[in-house]
Amino acid sequence: MDQKIVENVRNILKSQVDPVLEQHYGGAILTGIENGVAMVRLTGACASCPSAQDTIESVVKDILLPQIPELNDVILDTSVSEDLIDMAKKILNKEI
Repeated sequence: MDQKIVENVRNILKSQVDPVLEQHYGGAILTGIENGVAMVRLTGACASCPSAQDTIESVVKDILLPQIPELNDVILDTSVSEDLIDMAKKILNKEI
């Protein structure tokens, strides 16, 4: 995907989406773009919220799609972050 599109999405998430989600002690990060679909992970309190999918639909998608015509959709990335996997490995190996 075009690096300019990636940067535009990240900038919009930071400047327009995060202020909304910060009211609920959360945020959003772009984890990838494939075939015009942006994958967004919610952070903080929003990551474990039962309404996370609704937040993607009614906040993130509504803000991103009109501004980034190259995107066709925005989906919630529910994969486990590499940081969490690394931390779990360290705990299991008794490194921390």
